[in-house]
Amino acid sequence: MMKAQGLSVHRDGKCVLEHIDLTVNPGEILGVLGPNGAGKSTLLGALCGELKTTQGQLWLDEQLLTHWTGQQRARRLAVLPQSSTLSFAFKVQDVVAMGRLPHDSGQQRDAEIVQAALEAADALHLNDRSYLTLSGGERQRVHLARVLAQLWPGEGGKTLLLDEPTSMLDPLHQHTTLQAVRDFADRGGAVMVILHDLNLAARYCDRLLLLASGRPYALGTPDTVLVPESLKAVFGLDVLVQRHPERGHPLIIAR
Repeated sequence: MMKAQGLSVHRDGKCVLEHIDLTVNPGEILGVLGPNGAGKSTLLGALCGELKTTQGQLWLDEQLLTHWTGQQRARRLAVLPQSSTLSFAFKVQDVVAMGRLPHDSGQQRDAEIVQAALEAADALHLNDRSYLTLSGGERQRVHLARVLAQLWPGEGGKTLLLDEPTSMLDPLHQHTTLQAVRDFADRGGAVMVILHDLNLAARYCDRLLLLASGRPYALGTPDTVLVPESLKAVFGLDVLVQRHPERGHPLIIAR
């Protein structure tokens, strides 16, 4: 579980994130939406401790984030940034196994977790491939498997922060990726994910934070956040909002 209270970030004398209050609860996916430059990636960087905050406090598992050692934090919090690169010809299984470095769970257990994480990310067939031979989308799925392996299976409120994990994926793997994240949350993990696709957010997220110019514009369920007035105000986009005919969640259609 992660909690932020009164979080603000300044960069070069300019406020880029202001007065953010949120909680990422065990068992849920919190989606973060907003146009380019709204502060989404800055929020993720602040939550994981990568960016220095100007104001506010951060808690991880009900303790201040700064109170955890690096290894303790890595056992509870994993981050998938917008871009993850490696320049060495590691095998895929070795890349995913890097997620197990903070743990002392033993070689056999780690191998079982690596296989389970690869399967969840639909990347098990890449197991023996060199990382450098993979496409961009395949690499993205391998890094998803790595962070899943770091917190596997997700129980106990372990927190996963994801920055646009579907950006390079085909439509099928957009859904398999977010279903893997959904399964992680359903096992008790806490997830915050930055997305651009409103319909994917509506389908997979329990709550949504809509950011505009570094400030929270709306926070609530997809039903309360994904309304035409808010989407027009934040994105400048005229939309129709209907019900998905089978699942019932909001379905966003650009006019």
